[in-house]
Amino acid sequence: MSMAFVFPGQGSQIPQIGIPWRTSPSWRIVDEVATTTGIDVGSLLCDASAEDLVDTAIAQLTTCAISLVVFDALTGAGVNPSHLGGHSLGEYTAVVAGGVLSLADGARLVQVRGEAMRSATLERQGAMAAIVGLDLDVVRECCEQVEGDVWVANDNGPGQVVVAGSPDAISALTEPVKAAGGRTPMLLKVAGAFHTPFMASAQEALDAAISECSFNAATIDTWSNVDAAKHISAAAWPTLLSTQLLSPVRWREQITTMAEAGVDHFVEVGPGKVLSGLIKRIAPDATRSSVATPDDLAALIG
Repeated sequence: MSMAFVFPGQGSQIPQIGIPWRTSPSWRIVDEVATTTGIDVGSLLCDASAEDLVDTAIAQLTTCAISLVVFDALTGAGVNPSHLGGHSLGEYTAVVAGGVLSLADGARLVQVRGEAMRSATLERQGAMAAIVGLDLDVVRECCEQVEGDVWVANDNGPGQVVVAGSPDAISALTEPVKAAGGRTPMLLKVAGAFHTPFMASAQEALDAAISECSFNAATIDTWSNVDAAKHISAAAWPTLLSTQLLSPVRWREQITTMAEAGVDHFVEVGPGKVLSGLIKRIAPDATRSSVATPDDLAALIG
């Protein structure tokens, strides 16, 4: 069996998800992230409301931190993957898990990324919406039919594409999408148009933070959303992490290619089960597990 760990992105955060992990030795990850960033991540993971966790900066840092706690617990229990990947923010979690970045550098980078993206959402109002029932090329054609700025942001899986751009343009998509046989675009609970040019004002701060990080060769095959390929070289990752900010997440291609490379068991590591659901549609022959709590870990290791 060839196993891949995949890490969730923003939007997967769950209130109080940290509570069952507080007594775990792996909770030290949270303490180190808090020390590095100056943010009480432990309190956010245990006490923050769902409304608090919607904040882009908080959502990204807490999701990354708890995902790394779960990763540490899994590997500590002897469950070791051959491949790593993550959806959007989750890719940053993956490069820390794969040894490309230290925990401290990874935490600082995620902190800057989240804060810069939050600032970008305040400068330029944007929205994201999921379109179900249409393939990628058809959604692109629909985007071209409306006035205003709207782009494909995530190619999540067969018949599920996420678009992002101006709220008016996304609203205008309803007519061509339904005419093409798709469902009414469903707005996502996010603060802006991620993975589009609307995030351009965040690029400078992100690139400055990337330039201050020390990159290493990956110790585990680590895959990128940007080109749906695996990268081991330390030299590849600064550009990939920078490019990802404005580029669409090619999740369907990435999972397809991972399965073609021999991955037959995907474990979603961290909050939620969104990725497991997508993988079921992309690679139906692969087995899937999700680990968000100590009970999930116990079930996985039997």
